[in-house]
Amino acid sequence: MKTFLHYDIKILMALLQALKGDKKFFKFLANNGYPELAAWSNVVRGDEQALHWLFDNKFEAIAIITIAVDGHADAQKWINDTKDDFLIYFTAACKKDIDGIKWLQRNNLEIFILIAKEVQKIQDLQEKERTFFYVKH
Repeated sequence: MKTFLHYDIKILMALLQALKGDKKFFKFLANNGYPELAAWSNVVRGDEQALHWLFDNKFEAIAIITIAVDGHADAQKWINDTKDDFLIYFTAACKKDIDGIKWLQRNNLEIFILIAKEVQKIQDLQEKERTFFYVKH
């Protein structure tokens, strides 16, 4: 099972920039052997086709993080059942759980704190957009 821990820090920095909306980094990931990370950056923004692509291409662990962050109990159960500390705590950090963030800090995984915070920003923006009646859906 491939999780985010298997990527070089430079690639994770590119993922962070893609999450921030930088198309140059998105294209870099997509065209240089990391299409799963490019897809995940779109999944975080609600792209269901990218989510299906991740599942179809055997990147379930990466895909399920976002589903769990969105609040789906089955996805969270799947993550918990893996007994993979990273998956459990990173997902928690993406949901603003202080224990998840502290675990990442204790394990010197600062890049994942930055990624989790960016996921949180995107989630907050999506929630805000769903709240307002005048936003076209």
